[in-house]
Amino acid sequence: MEHTKTPPNLGARPDLAPKIQTPDSRRAGRKGDQPTIGMVSLGCPKALVDSERILTRLRAEGYAISPDYAGAHAVIVNTCGFLDSAKAESLEAIGEALQENGKVIVTGCLGAEPEYIREHHPQIRAVTGPHQYEQVLDAVHGVVPPAPDPFVDLLPASGVSLTPRHFSYLKISEGCNHKCKFCIIPDMRGRLQSRPAHAVVREAEKLVESGVKELLVISQDTSAFGVDIKHAEDRGHRAHITDLARDLGALGAAERPWVRLHYVYPYPHVRQLIPLMAEGLILPYLDIPFQHASTDVLRRMARPAAAAKTLDEIAAWREICPEITLRSTFIVGYPGETEDEFQVLLDWMDEAQLDRVGCFQYENVAGARSNDLPDHVPAEVKQDRWERFMAKAQAISEAKLAAKVGQTLDVIVDEIDADGVATCRTKADAPEIDGNLFIDDGTEGLKVGEIVQVEVDEAGEYDLWGFIRN
Repeated sequence: MEHTKTPPNLGARPDLAPKIQTPDSRRAGRKGDQPTIGMVSLGCPKALVDSERILTRLRAEGYAISPDYAGAHAVIVNTCGFLDSAKAESLEAIGEALQENGKVIVTGCLGAEPEYIREHHPQIRAVTGPHQYEQVLDAVHGVVPPAPDPFVDLLPASGVSLTPRHFSYLKISEGCNHKCKFCIIPDMRGRLQSRPAHAVVREAEKLVESGVKELLVISQDTSAFGVDIKHAEDRGHRAHITDLARDLGALGAAERPWVRLHYVYPYPHVRQLIPLMAEGLILPYLDIPFQHASTDVLRRMARPAAAAKTLDEIAAWREICPEITLRSTFIVGYPGETEDEFQVLLDWMDEAQLDRVGCFQYENVAGARSNDLPDHVPAEVKQDRWERFMAKAQAISEAKLAAKVGQTLDVIVDEIDADGVATCRTKADAPEIDGNLFIDDGTEGLKVGEIVQVEVDEAGEYDLWGFIRN
């Protein structure tokens, strides 16, 4: 059988989540004058977690969640401000919300620049910065006063989720202590602020108890978890990424959840995580933002410049856990990047043989120190290098996936369409950013969120196809 699917855009930033307008899952059709709030969530999964927390608090205060602009008394737009293109998308979303609804509250990363937002949209009702939950609630109260009903408006045990119920993002910290010249996240979100480990584990326990089968651990710098609080131990849980990974891997009575780590900087202590993957406590998957391979480019980025040692680390990881999947992101066309430096990156890719790769072309970001670097690369050169890089990454992906034909893999079911085609993911695939495994037939009785064994019978450039083993 011939299988077809449009491959994902691996050239986009891998941590971009799609724009989401949230549905109301429990209060549709309720009569009365209960105020309703709509939300548009832009940017990365970390912003998605912020949106979920805001909506959970609003639900607890008596607000309903509207599935569209027209049905809402006000709209919250949770913005992204990492790149100029993301800022433009945020401004467009704000404008659309203003046109369709009129009462708009802005929060998120771009909210750290209120003058910039008001310059384009002076009619917005309020602006707050990232993870300022109380300020967002105060703004909502000012625009739409709450009308709580003590009989139905209770804090839901599972909160409001903007992802399918079988997987959930688990944010373990905010902010970042790195000073990469191309990035303004520390300016927007501040320095590293780790959550207490016992609070993270308790949230994970509740998620697993509510039916979540996959926990996606996220932060700006997952490897640094607990550094700011000196790896404090409280209530039996130590704030260190290795300890946290072990604690999360021990959750679940009959069936352990999948635990997937994102945004892991390759510090030396990361090697302590690999045995946990080999033991099956956490998924054999690391999302590591290498960004480049040229020592000189990395220095200009103000990032650790040890690409050769990184190759040694990758080899060591694979020796301990041969099935490990490595995902990373890269920047091409960084100021001053020469053809020789770009070739270093291509040669490094040949050596590293990464499984999942995202790449984006450098662009200036207001406030970033890299803007002032000399020798900016022309747009046509950046485009050419991006295309060459992605061609190599695609060839590596295609070869690695072809090697999986004939293997039997555990997959988690994300969706089953009207034709009975199941969209699934293997342990090597994170939601939204990696490929999929498709099952074309024999899906009767299959349920979303179920983990089943599938034999791979076909591979493409980014995706797999297979059938359920009986």
